[in-house]
Amino acid sequence: MELNFCPVCGEKLYKKECENEGMIPFCEKCKDFRFPVFSVAVSMVVLNPTGDKILLIKQYGNDFYILTAGYVNKGESAENAVRREIKEELGVNVLSMRFNKTEYFEKSQTLLINFCATVDSEEIKPNYEVDSYRWFSFEDAGKNIKENSLAQKFLRHFLNEVSK
Repeated sequence: MELNFCPVCGEKLYKKECENEGMIPFCEKCKDFRFPVFSVAVSMVVLNPTGDKILLIKQYGNDFYILTAGYVNKGESAENAVRREIKEELGVNVLSMRFNKTEYFEKSQTLLINFCATVDSEEIKPNYEVDSYRWFSFEDAGKNIKENSLAQKFLRHFLNEVSK
C-alpha cells in the first residue's frame, strides 16, 4: 500500500525522483521522502528436541493448523522475536534456530521471516493465543497444514530443504 499523505504533517504526497530509488512519495512541506511502511513478523517451523516432529497450532477459533508466528517489536531482532514468541505462546525455550525463507503478505502489508526452531521440550504450555496444538511427523505435518497459506509455503520449503 502506497502512502498518499505524509504521516508527519498530513500533507498530500507527490511522486519525486529519489536518486538510486526511483519515484518515491515526497512531502513538499517537510521536504522529505516518505518510503513505504510495512510490518515485520516471524513465523516458525517448530521442531521437538530430537528434531523429528513438527508442532502445528490452531488459533482464534479456526479449525486449521498453522505455524507459530508473531510480530517483531520495534528495536527487536528477528531472532529475538522467535525466542520471545515461542516462549510466550508455547511456554518452551528455543535451543537452536536457522533461517528458512521470507514471503511478503500483501493483505496485512507484512514481511514474514520464517525460521526453523528446535525447542527444549515437547511439553507445551500454551497461552491464550493457542487454541490447540499437536506434534506431527514431517509427512503428516505437510498433510495437515492449512492449504494455500504462507504457513504451507514455509513448511514445504523446509521439508524440501531437509530432503536434499
